[in-house]
Amino acid sequence: MPLIAAATGGTPSRRPVWFMRQAGRSLPEYRAIRVDRGMLESCFDPELVCEITMQPVRRHDTDAAILFSDIVVPLKAAGVDLDIVPGTGPVIASPIRTAADVAGLPRLEPEAVGAVTAAIGLLIDELPPTVSLIGFAGAPFTLASYLIEGGPSRTYEHTKAMMLGDPELWHALMGRLTDLTIAFLRAQINAGVDAVQLFDSWAGTLSEAAYEAFVAPHSMRVMAEIEQYGVPRIHFGVGTGELLGAMTRIGTDVIGVDWRTPLDVAAERVGRSVAIQGNLDPTALLAGRDVVRGELVRIIAEGERAIAAGTPGHIVNLGHGVLPNTEADAVTHAVELIHTL
Repeated sequence: MPLIAAATGGTPSRRPVWFMRQAGRSLPEYRAIRVDRGMLESCFDPELVCEITMQPVRRHDTDAAILFSDIVVPLKAAGVDLDIVPGTGPVIASPIRTAADVAGLPRLEPEAVGAVTAAIGLLIDELPPTVSLIGFAGAPFTLASYLIEGGPSRTYEHTKAMMLGDPELWHALMGRLTDLTIAFLRAQINAGVDAVQLFDSWAGTLSEAAYEAFVAPHSMRVMAEIEQYGVPRIHFGVGTGELLGAMTRIGTDVIGVDWRTPLDVAAERVGRSVAIQGNLDPTALLAGRDVVRGELVRIIAEGERAIAAGTPGHIVNLGHGVLPNTEADAVTHAVELIHTL
């Protein structure tokens, strides 16, 4: 598998590429199959999860499939009252802001995500042998931000107020979410995924000092608990250029880089100790084929410089997810370029 080879310091048979949100609204077949199905309903339908996960592999010839899901799925499975509202995102019915709220947060039992593990079984039977299956989970900090804010936020004021103003309560909540994240990743690994990605989507809102004090110990426990399984671990956040070193030190095999930091610079910041993933700006796919080619030539050259200097490998990806109004053909063309440049 090219992705596994790049993630573990091997020599891939071709330059591996997959895209975050590659299964989604950019695909007409996805829009057709989801026309009368809610997001959460879809995430708990094994056959539908399998089909949606396979769609970009069939169309684009990517080197990995990422399980169609959402970072709040384990919260929903555990019993948290939430919904994913179109145009808004996850909305929590009763935000978690007190000690009683934290004490009442339900735990995740493996059987509660049986639909997810069943989908993984279907995918293992259907995926080509060279295509890796990536499982994923939201990191404790990002889950906490949704639970505390009650939904998406621009300022994370309630989250940071608890984190800074009531550290004991904060760490109690993060501990519960760490347990949930570990349980969800273990279920996916035991079901047969080839790699996992920990999404700390909103960690970039923090200073390095805050990250080290309030987030790193919990994400470190997640990575330590799944290390024993031997599957590559990918760690990714948005706007985390200044946190790349700290995010690598918690224990990971691949560090994801958004479009703001050149790959060779990112590799130097993390000490060339792990493979790198990234980092085409998603908006480049809207700007025409000449732009995409130019950007990919630059990014691949940065990745090759990093490997020449000792970085174990490079997995091509976007610096965040595929934008919904991206033409499917633009993604297919980008994958073809990556495999042939």
